[in-house]
Amino acid sequence: MTDGKGDPLQRILLLGATGTIGRATLRVLLARGHDVVCFLRHRHDRSEASLAADMPGPPAGAELRFGEVTSAKSIAEDGFRGERFDAVISCMASRSGSPADAWAIDHEAHRVALAEAKRVGVPHFILLSAICVQKPRLAFQHAKLAFERELIESGLTYSIVRPTAYFKSLSGQVDRIRRGKSFLLFGDGSLTACKPISDDDLGRYLADCLGDADRHDRILPIGGPGAPITPRQQGDRLFSLAGREPKYTHVPVRLLDAIVALLATIGWFLPAARRKAELARIGRYYATESMLVWDADKQRYDAAATPSAGTETLFDHYAALLSGDIRAERGDHALF
Repeated sequence: MTDGKGDPLQRILLLGATGTIGRATLRVLLARGHDVVCFLRHRHDRSEASLAADMPGPPAGAELRFGEVTSAKSIAEDGFRGERFDAVISCMASRSGSPADAWAIDHEAHRVALAEAKRVGVPHFILLSAICVQKPRLAFQHAKLAFERELIESGLTYSIVRPTAYFKSLSGQVDRIRRGKSFLLFGDGSLTACKPISDDDLGRYLADCLGDADRHDRILPIGGPGAPITPRQQGDRLFSLAGREPKYTHVPVRLLDAIVALLATIGWFLPAARRKAELARIGRYYATESMLVWDADKQRYDAAATPSAGTETLFDHYAALLSGDIRAERGDHALF
């Protein structure tokens, strides 16, 4: 039997299926007829039943298994169970970006999943990574990059997908505009640019990696359709869609630098401040670095070298948010 694209149906172990991208990927896999097992991490704030209720598709659409993703014993006994799978797809990521969380999830949880995949003979591992690992300065970037290297050296067929930016991470100011407030810009609003991709388009891209040999044993940067968008362009379109006069507040990057330095100093005495300093560093990174392919030789970001996929645009997403057709879900590491 084949899926809608003519590729053979496969048995998939999906990690990170409760996030927005994981759910989108699961919808695509189920729609194409693949046999999907989701291994979900236990949540202290959610019951297994409530997590299951949020999953797409009919109750029988995917098998849900629960366990501890950083435990080699749990992922073997509760996740793989010694069974045959054609591929592992991981949309799993640290939620906070803190160093401890990043190394626990972005590296260790993936490391134990890879080890078990090798042990039971899974031939293909598809990893959702991030384009920002190409210029690693933050803990979660180093953790992701470390696992990428281990996956490449594992001997398994790999597909490492590095998306540029997510709609959800660029939608935090929609409610500000609704309430008549200004749009916050770092510098003049043209310091950075990105080619954001929707969850559904990214889910389809990840699922397509199963049968597309051109995406095997490759690192795959990917953005959404259209030209790169600057923060100023995001604000201009938001005001236009909302029918409001543009109003901007410019935040100097040096203010972020001062906040990072202050929190880092306090962090020598208070662990909570140390964690906040890392979050401030994440904010500073996204405020000053484009989410496009980095040309190391020319020391610049290259929009033309950043591939595009899908059909959904960020501005369509903004229009749907403003009309109330959809509800915003804040992304990990969102600035606002």
